[in-house]
Order: sequence, then structure tokens, then C-alpha cells
Amino acid sequence: MRSLHPFMAAELPSFRLEDALVTGLAPLVVASPAPAEVLGAYASLYLEQEVRLEGLTRNVGAFARFLEAASFSHGGLLNVSNVARERQIERKTVASYVEILEDLLLGFRLGVFSKRARREVTAHPKFYLFDAGVFRSLRPKGPLDRPEEIDGGALEGLVAQHLRAWLAYGGGGELFFWRTRGGAEVDFVVYGEAGFYGIEVKNTGKVRPEDLRSLATFAEEYPEAVPILLYRGTEQLRAGKVWCLPVESFLRNLKPGRSLLAPFAGSRATPENSPSTP
Repeated sequence: MRSLHPFMAAELPSFRLEDALVTGLAPLVVASPAPAEVLGAYASLYLEQEVRLEGLTRNVGAFARFLEAASFSHGGLLNVSNVARERQIERKTVASYVEILEDLLLGFRLGVFSKRARREVTAHPKFYLFDAGVFRSLRPKGPLDRPEEIDGGALEGLVAQHLRAWLAYGGGGELFFWRTRGGAEVDFVVYGEAGFYGIEVKNTGKVRPEDLRSLATFAEEYPEAVPILLYRGTEQLRAGKVWCLPVESFLRNLKPGRSLLAPFAGSRATPENSPSTP
């Protein structure tokens, strides 16, 4: 478990995006006849006990509070000082907890892509828990929490874990994100032997012009990159240079050693179905 990524959609005999967004693709959970129950006990049965067994921290209570804070940081910029202040934990302790998650392959940070940057980019990395289902199980829910916000975090995390596995199993490259000081952000940047892609993930059934703006800015900065928008719809569209692809189909067809766009390269959207670029 600790040496493996979660399953990729292509590894499973059947894959439903809706299920993966709820229970994730961690092997321990997927193999269980009661995945929701295993996932519900994941933090206490695995995460905290693993930390105890490894002797990585003496204050498991503080670590549990950190896990809750980490779920709020999932898919966002990780500011260790802010987490320490909000959870009343020393900054150096929070920094060590982040390292524990990474050492146990339970979380990861993405650095900002800054090669040949003309625009000033952010300094903080983004943070993700290793699996969308684990994120959802750790993320507290209350009357002020919007379901679409949690769904969006799970979807972005699911794409992240697939891209990491694809690269680790033979994609050839590194995974970054891109965010300028002005606020333009692209969720993922793949750079290396596998190619150069900017990938934006939207938890929406339709592609709107405003969904394309950050990718358009990224394409101006890096015209060599292939911009991709993943969304919850069913149509494959083109908006200028941007490939707009159904995220479920994209994940099903993502296989190590194969180009990200290989299954889609032979099809083009008709002009009337293509959203206009901003």
C-alpha cells in the first residue's frame, strides 16, 4: 500500500467516476466489500496507527488536528504558517507533519512551474492528500460547507493522483501547477519527456468562456504547451488550441506509456459546439 499509487481507472475492470469521487481508488478500500466503512475508519485505523507504529510523533492528537487542516488545504496553496496558527500547533511541528505525510506517501506537494517565466509566479506549493476518497473522509462537513466545493476538491485530487501514477509508471516527466501573482492559475502542468501540457479541471457539465481564461493566459506564456480542459460533460470540444475533454473518458483512457491525447487525437469538435475563447 505504502509503495503504490492508488489504482488508475484503466487498471480496474469497471470504473465509475461518481463512485471514485466518493470512496476513492486506494487499493485497501477498493478491495473491501464495504468500501465506505473502511474509508470512514481510514484515519484512525491506518493514518494515526501508522504514525504511532513508526514513532513519528508523540502527540497523535495534534497530528489528528493537522490531518483535518490538511483536508482543507487539499488542492490549495499550502502555507505552513497559516495552518500552524489556525490549529495552534508550532510551525516547525506542522512542517514535520507535512514531511511525515509525504514520507508515508499519504500526501504530496506540487511545486509551481516557473521555467522561462515572464510573469511573476507564486512561491507556495500546492498540497494534495494521496487519494480523493481519503480527502473526502477527512474533510469535515457542516452547514456552511458547500457540497460542490468538496466535490470539486475530490475531482481535482482524483485527476492529480492519476497524473502522478501515469508519470511514475512510465510517463516520463514531472508534475507542477502554475499560478501567477495576478491570480491566473492552471491546476496541473506536465513537463518532460511525456510532453508539455497545461491541464485545468472544472467540476461543471458545460464549458464556459470564463473556464478557458487561465489556460489562454498560460498558452500566451507558453505557446509550446498543449492546453487541456477536463470537465464533467460528455462532449469532446475544441476552443482554439484548447482541448475540452470529458474527465471520465480522460481518466479511463489514461495509460502509462501512452500520450495524454492519444485516444482523442482523431476527433475534432464542430465549430457550433465549440465554446468561444475569451
